Amino acid sequence: MQQPSDPFTTLDQQLCFEIYAASHAFNKLYKPLLDPMGLTYPQYLVMLLLWERDDRPVGDLGQALALESSTLTPLLKRMETAGHVTRQRDPEDERRVRIRLTETGQALQAEARHIPQCLDQSGAISAAEAADLRREVRKLRLALTAALTAAQPG
Repeated sequence: MQQPSDPFTTLDQQLCFEIYAASHAFNKLYKPLLDPMGLTYPQYLVMLLLWERDDRPVGDLGQALALESSTLTPLLKRMETAGHVTRQRDPEDERRVRIRLTETGQALQAEARHIPQCLDQSGAISAAEAADLRREVRKLRLALTAALTAAQPG
């Protein structure tokens, strides 16, 4: 005999699942737009940062994207192999690796200009709703990050 579900342990009550599932939906929405450019979604995020400001240390990219070096380094190596970026040791500090756009990587920016409008064009959510949701999700992310930092020993 099945026990009644605890509303706090059902999948449809989990905020974490909704965000996880929304992330997958974003990947599906962006994939056909990024495939012709030879970019995955995480690579697109790196490109957005480099289009904002080129010539960044790997650590800065990792911090901005909340990615560990062990995740980011292979991604950047694949981007270098594809001809989008170069990786070079910083001449002032050999421990740091700097990432720079190639001409090919710079040219992709023009191809990618339409991508931010894809959510609005999908009809899934209005621009105003998206802005409100982005603010709320950012607030949640910052609160979770602060809670994790506070819980760290030491």
